[in-house]
Amino acid sequence: MTRPALSLRWKIALTVTAVCCAVAAVLGVLVHNAVARQTVGQVRKETLSDLDDALDLYEYGTSREGLNSVLDPGELPVPLRTLVHHDRRGSMVGIYHGQRVMWTAAPAGDQVMAVWSPYENTRRSLENLDTAIFGSAVLAATAVALAGLFLAHRISRRLSTTAAVARRITAGDLDARVGTEGEGRTRTGATDEVAAVAAALDSVAGSLQGRLQAEQRFTADVAHELRTPLTGILASAELLPEGRPKEMINDRLRALHRLTEDLLEISRLDSGAEHPDLASYELGTLVRRSVEGLGLDTEVRIVRDGVVRTDRRRLDRILCNLVLNAHRHGRPPVVVTVDVPGGAGPGGGGAHDDGPGVGGSVVGGPMVGGPVGGGAFAGGPVAGGPVAGGPVAGGPVAGGHFLDEGSVPVPVVEVRDHGPGFPDELLHRGPQRFRTDAPGRGKGHGLGLTIAVGQAAVLGIGLLFTNAPDGGARAVLRLTPATPPPPGRAGSPGRTPG
Repeated sequence: MTRPALSLRWKIALTVTAVCCAVAAVLGVLVHNAVARQTVGQVRKETLSDLDDALDLYEYGTSREGLNSVLDPGELPVPLRTLVHHDRRGSMVGIYHGQRVMWTAAPAGDQVMAVWSPYENTRRSLENLDTAIFGSAVLAATAVALAGLFLAHRISRRLSTTAAVARRITAGDLDARVGTEGEGRTRTGATDEVAAVAAALDSVAGSLQGRLQAEQRFTADVAHELRTPLTGILASAELLPEGRPKEMINDRLRALHRLTEDLLEISRLDSGAEHPDLASYELGTLVRRSVEGLGLDTEVRIVRDGVVRTDRRRLDRILCNLVLNAHRHGRPPVVVTVDVPGGAGPGGGGAHDDGPGVGGSVVGGPMVGGPVGGGAFAGGPVAGGPVAGGPVAGGPVAGGHFLDEGSVPVPVVEVRDHGPGFPDELLHRGPQRFRTDAPGRGKGHGLGLTIAVGQAAVLGIGLLFTNAPDGGARAVLRLTPATPPPPGRAGSPGRTPG
């Protein structure tokens, strides 16, 4: 089991505290040794002076009254006695009558002359000094630790703000800047490393935003300029003689026209100028009409119907793109399932296939893979968040059921095919324009799913991509349930009849 990593704030605080404690310990030892050497040296000097006086008095046979001198004391420390027997003098701390004393001794004829001085007060003074040093070190370490924690907190907060802005930029919010993040903003004239990192991130974000906006403008201008001549060419192609050449020309021109329209739609989504026209509709009726309008062999299953609040045109665009993608890149049968799951019953609806698949990863949330195909949908994050086997926008995915907070049933639509499934890159990064790295799923421009994700962002609904356990691609829409109409009203504006 891995230990949770310490934050930078605590690492700095602990490092400063450890250094402070080490410095305090070294200084404490130096001060203790210096004071002890001086104090003990003074006591030893005084005791040796008394020893000289005692030896002089002993030599002249004069009374040694007033001096703490003893001949051959039994409590004299053995090492000191041995030293005297070698005709040398010395001093040592020992015990005399149960008290700690400083002994000095020297030869006196065949005997040992010893003088002692009280040492208890000296020892107590050194202990008090050690206590004072320890207390001062603790106070200093505490003060330095608090100061270090405060400074580290400021640095960590600024770095956290910079990281949060970087994540917002990754999610597609290219207007995010560290310089507008309140207390974490960079200040004019700041020259520290954190400010330099923040300024560099703002510079990168500004440069990226400028390039993406230039790309968006280029895409929109090209598509707009191609639209009018393409319309004229399509009309002129109708005047060609009937035959295979005419069919081939019209087929390619229609494909080019569709590509131009898709590019224009992506440009509008990138600009953030799209707004939904919301109304209440019966979900089953909307889905059936959208699928039937494609004229493709698609099965529609309505397990439980419900009323949703959505934009009919945009939802139709999403469903059509998902179903077309399933037919083009998957294998039949393609099944569209509508459900409003409660506490039991089959799972929600979506688009999926039964091919080999690549596992269960849910894609949604803040424009998976960042800006869609190089542009940023200003409609904000797709409700649902990037989830992989976890909660989805306020409710867990349990047994295929999408439940909102408080276990409120949420209408879902599932589109499934039975082909090889979505590639790993799409599951992890989301659809990318002009990227169709899907071995076995055919060719295309990668715009259909990109537009579906963008329209889902405008509607504020979840669009999740995953693969079925038994193979096949699945796309799941999590829609917004409509507010029940007040009593006495049969429906709401825009609601289709049941």
